[in-house]
Amino acid sequence: MRDTKGEARTDRTGWMMFCRCCFVLILLFTWSSAHNDFFTSIGQMTDLLFMEKDLVSSLKDYIRAEEHKLEQIKKWADRLDVLSSAATQDPEGFLGHPVNAFKLIKRLNTEWRELESLVLTDMSDAFISNLTIQRQNFPNDDDQTGAAKALMRLQDTYQLDTNIISTGELPGSSSVASLTVDDCYDLGKVAYSEADYYHTELWMVQALKQLDQGETSGLVDAVTVLDYLSYSVYQQGELERALGFTKRLLELDPTHQRANGNLKYFEYQLSKQKKAEATEEAEGRHRTVSRGRPDDYLPERRKYEQLCRGEGIRMTPRRQSRLFCRYYDNNRHPRYVIGPVRQEDEWDHPRIVRYHNIVSDKEMEKVKELAKPRLRRATISNPVTGVLETAHYRISKSAWLGAFEHPVVDKINQRIEDITGLDVTTAEDLQVANYGVGGQYEPHFDFGRKDEPDAFEELGTGNRIATWLLYMSDVPAGGATVFTDIRAAVWPKKGTAVFWYNLYPSGEGDYRTRHAACPVLVGNKWVSNKWIHERGQEFRRRCGLQETD
Repeated sequence: MRDTKGEARTDRTGWMMFCRCCFVLILLFTWSSAHNDFFTSIGQMTDLLFMEKDLVSSLKDYIRAEEHKLEQIKKWADRLDVLSSAATQDPEGFLGHPVNAFKLIKRLNTEWRELESLVLTDMSDAFISNLTIQRQNFPNDDDQTGAAKALMRLQDTYQLDTNIISTGELPGSSSVASLTVDDCYDLGKVAYSEADYYHTELWMVQALKQLDQGETSGLVDAVTVLDYLSYSVYQQGELERALGFTKRLLELDPTHQRANGNLKYFEYQLSKQKKAEATEEAEGRHRTVSRGRPDDYLPERRKYEQLCRGEGIRMTPRRQSRLFCRYYDNNRHPRYVIGPVRQEDEWDHPRIVRYHNIVSDKEMEKVKELAKPRLRRATISNPVTGVLETAHYRISKSAWLGAFEHPVVDKINQRIEDITGLDVTTAEDLQVANYGVGGQYEPHFDFGRKDEPDAFEELGTGNRIATWLLYMSDVPAGGATVFTDIRAAVWPKKGTAVFWYNLYPSGEGDYRTRHAACPVLVGNKWVSNKWIHERGQEFRRRCGLQETD
């Protein structure tokens, strides 16, 4: 595959260097010739007139090239100035749109690098020095690839058409951010590098569609897109479509060497396939061609994604009628006798409840402020080794806050204890999590299973008996907490907390509590959770006699 982006950058830089070299060489030639006594011959001096004319012409070409370059830089700077001014008025709202987040990472990883190459040393040393220093903090190729994969994950989970993502008209979004031909092409290339030909096809088709609609690109053309397209559909077993794309490519570039070779190969393979199909039909056999998303390791993926879309929730009207809202004072707790909290049943078996207006906006902002400087990529415990490690199925950053760090953290911990009736002195610190582009956490258990005998052993406080999950932001679209075993879904609502027990009173794990955090489609999801452990709950939640009590 040709790197047209690299070629364009090389051509532009090469032309600029050529102009400069010509100008310098002519000057050097003029200077060195001054010692050849031209004044002694009018005939030779006439040659100087024509040489000077060529010199002026080259100088004008150089000036025009520089002016064109500066005009490009000025337009680029003006566009980014308008964009950044609007974005910084509401940074979290702006980055809550996944297209905006993807394009920011792409700009900082690739476009600023191209600008640096374009500017070279013609701009002030201060600008180059500043850009060089700032680039140390720029996203890298892995970030851009991760953001691209996140968009594809959102596309699959919420069954979004590529055109909807490209135009930026996402459900729940009030702002619009569009993808260019180059953006769509880059998404297709990321999928191609992962041998994900299904998504390669989707995004190359979108890039081709936008080119056909008249959108221009200085980095990619229809020939390059068709090259990727023909190969990706061939890899999915669609020989006729692969042949069609190859023929269209050759109409645009009849000398394309790879396409000419592919044309013969595809025609040969297609004739073999038709003969085989004819034989199978005569024998009464039928061939089935499976096509679509690549297989995923997660066996419950379809169920998980359905729940994220609000589909397949198992709550009948009869069961729904048994769920109530109430004022709750936890058996006349002194702090809540006069001002009880609002408790709402979210699910019956296992029981999941939500507490409304449990923390103030001011308290949540303070928690975010404390957590932001310490946010690190969230990790999971390897079930075999027990070592903490990052995983592609948990896309978020988290930080841990101890009660001693600020009065607001201590106050939230005390509130959890007062409302749940459980001892939080043996609980883990408050974990604050912020989800990124397409941020998610695929189905998992909060408690340690029997095949994980060393889980939480270093804490010495037993298993995780219960989970308290506080939503610290509203999420316009996506981001639900879903329970895949019981087919339940709980939607984020700022200032509310959801609570459930992970263990039966007997201490056995409740496998119905397997849950997941759905990808954030639009918005910025902040949560904090408290994992409460068994130690200290002996007289607060008494052990049952039966395993399933």
